[in-house]
Amino acid sequence: MKHLSFFTTGDGARMAYRFDGDADKPVLVLSNSIGTTLHMWDGQISELSRHFHVLRYDLRGHGASSAPAGAYSMDRLGRDVIELLDALGIERVHFLGLSLGGMIGQWLGIYAPERIDRLILSNTSPLLGTADQFDQRIASVLQAKDMVETAEMFLGNWFPARMLEAKEPVVEEFRAMLLATDRQGLAGCYAAVRDMDLRRTIALIPNPTLVIAGQYDTVTAASHSELIAATVPGSTLVVLPAVHLSNVEYPAEFLGAVLEFLLGRT
Repeated sequence: MKHLSFFTTGDGARMAYRFDGDADKPVLVLSNSIGTTLHMWDGQISELSRHFHVLRYDLRGHGASSAPAGAYSMDRLGRDVIELLDALGIERVHFLGLSLGGMIGQWLGIYAPERIDRLILSNTSPLLGTADQFDQRIASVLQAKDMVETAEMFLGNWFPARMLEAKEPVVEEFRAMLLATDRQGLAGCYAAVRDMDLRRTIALIPNPTLVIAGQYDTVTAASHSELIAATVPGSTLVVLPAVHLSNVEYPAEFLGAVLEFLLGRT
């Protein structure tokens, strides 16, 4: 088992990351969903690392990264990625983000396009929910005695009923990630999503972009992906018959779309 490495951001947060694959291959950064860790990509690593030097990291407030108090911003979450690349001396990368990771990907495409080669935005949105909804979520997660109820809510939004009812091992892995999530980290990231509206500015993204949608996604609806694809010039939309975690529910189809886009072949 490879161990995590750490670096410290400009504002003093300690961030965890790890590499898989050969250092001579192009770098592909993977960015996780809210409430998960870099292990949400475990099922894709063996295949992706055949073609790329895969760089994963735990979002601020998640996994082994520190969870500073207070609200985070999309600007801060995006700068965490830039500072990680700077710390590692990496100039340009492919970037694949799912859900919150895809929101960070949109920010990078708008504000740091020179650091990105190809951009993949999966099961994500340029604007999600209302400020009131997120304020309520922030209050409830900070006041709850544990993460059990929050975990159940997320799992119900992420997986189809058949996977939940079968208590599939992968669902239990995500339950464990959720239960271990720092509530301050979750609240901080909720605030970043609350304050985000990228609907107009994503028109500025110059990078080749693939948008992956889940046909049955109740969190970041397929219509949100359609909006991104209609707004980002020259982007491509792929719709999978998935709920929210399309990389977990349809791994072969997800990897097929990702590799075809990044490598120009299946």
